[in-house]
Amino acid sequence: MTGATDGDGEAVSEVRRPSVAAVARDRRVWLILAVVAGLLVCCCSAVVGTLVALFSGLLGA
Repeated sequence: MTGATDGDGEAVSEVRRPSVAAVARDRRVWLILAVVAGLLVCCCSAVVGTLVALFSGLLGA
């Protein structure tokens, strides 16, 4: 036996898979992007809510 077989006795061609480090790096990038997007949404909604409250007179003196 010199190579991997698929069960029928035929050789299986090697498929190049990404390394574990590359997958982890990609997941970190997506996690960072998700956190930044979440913070951006929260900050924008807080600003919009404050502006709506100001314009409706809720925070006015």
